[in-house]
Amino acid sequence: MKIKEIIKRAKYIKEIDPACKTLFEALFLYPVNTALIYYRMANWLYNRNHTTLARWLSQRARKKTGIEIHPGAKIGKYLFIDHGMGVVIGETAVIGDYVTLYHGVTIGGTGNDVIHQSHPKICDNVMIGAGATVLGPIRIGKGAKIGANTVVLKDMPDGSTAVGAKAKIIEKNIS
Repeated sequence: MKIKEIIKRAKYIKEIDPACKTLFEALFLYPVNTALIYYRMANWLYNRNHTTLARWLSQRARKKTGIEIHPGAKIGKYLFIDHGMGVVIGETAVIGDYVTLYHGVTIGGTGNDVIHQSHPKICDNVMIGAGATVLGPIRIGKGAKIGANTVVLKDMPDGSTAVGAKAKIIEKNIS
């Protein structure tokens, strides 16, 4: 990541987060910046087949920030992760520009097929609320919003909103 890009990110954070009062705060007190610097280095290594070192860097970032981004993921410009703790982004995930994630979000796969897409594709300008889980080779359309603690397993059209997690008992075991 270039210094100019880091400063642009900080300005973007200050612009969108009312809790951020200064550019200094945005630069040094938001764990997303540290996580993304590590991610960019790890992704560079991963794409050059230095996967072990890439994974090591990824784990260092997780320990420092609480944000786990697999080095194989593809992340666009201005990803904003507010608070960050417990965020997981899987290996074949694709995240567009100007996406906002809150703490506890999982963008995960539903299998071990790394040759094909097994994680979600999150389009531009998407907001995913705290504790939400988005799984599988699905598409979350541009401008979509996913509420807190929502589980999404199917495609979402552009501009749509999803809320709720509906559990269904599929087997009853009485001892």
